[in-house]
Amino acid sequence: MPTDAPIDLLPDSPALPPTTEGKPVQGLLLDVDGPVASPVTRTVPAGIIADLLTLAAAGWPVVFNTGRSDAFIRDQVMTPMLAAGIPDGVTFHAVCEKGATWFSFTSDGAGEVFVDRELALPTSFGDDVRDLVEEKYADLMFFDETKLAMVSVEQQLTATNADYLAGQRGFDDDALDILHSHDMGACRLDREEPDSNGDIEYRVDPTIISTDIESVRVGKDLGAKRALTLVAPLMDPPHTWRTVGDSRTDYAMADYLHEQGFDVAHVDVRPADGVPVKPYEVLTEGNLVHEEAGAEFLARCVALLD
Repeated sequence: MPTDAPIDLLPDSPALPPTTEGKPVQGLLLDVDGPVASPVTRTVPAGIIADLLTLAAAGWPVVFNTGRSDAFIRDQVMTPMLAAGIPDGVTFHAVCEKGATWFSFTSDGAGEVFVDRELALPTSFGDDVRDLVEEKYADLMFFDETKLAMVSVEQQLTATNADYLAGQRGFDDDALDILHSHDMGACRLDREEPDSNGDIEYRVDPTIISTDIESVRVGKDLGAKRALTLVAPLMDPPHTWRTVGDSRTDYAMADYLHEQGFDVAHVDVRPADGVPVKPYEVLTEGNLVHEEAGAEFLARCVALLD
């Protein structure tokens, strides 16, 4: 069961395998939707699973930094990895819900899931959003029952993305109205609804297939901070990291690592949304996008091992 816990309370895990002499070691901090899992099928290609296992077995720390729930990572990432065979001594880490929950997994399966309850939204608010979806938006989206801290909805597989996006703004506005009714100050891009004290503590964050309603304190930078804390008990974090994502908010992973003095480059698998100017290198995979771009990047990482 999920448990409140400080970030340094980790499940028992074996040490990472020793690195091969003379081979480069990099840390991988990966968004899941887009660069790892297809935003269309919500599944992970077998080639990506195989390459991640190869890199982890070579001593590369692999951390998933995602807005997805721990349940999604267990089902769509851990389970196929277990089926393919996670080598003994390898530990994967998953920072979920943008830093609000986290867990680790090995060949023995998943460790305990930890939840930062200070970042969790009230249950009564989630209940109202669930009712909103059922009453008004069920043909376009579903309420994500697996989230432990944030409140999320996601495009139905039976709905077209165009139809979902057309209805998403209406849902987001309705969600802001519900937040206001709970006196929970919130924002969504250009709209702000402060609480009775004039504060904004929550955010409505739309993506191409979902909307997350979350604490303003969560984000991919918090996820990166948690990732380093998860890796540190098992190995000295490598100086070089590659972060991978498909949205502009994913750059916060690389921003945080750069600020901490790491050598980092960010791989953008959807650069058409606009590549910001950054003090570190931004990489793309030509005309490839989403999981195809992620697969190409990981294949090049594996080639470094030869």
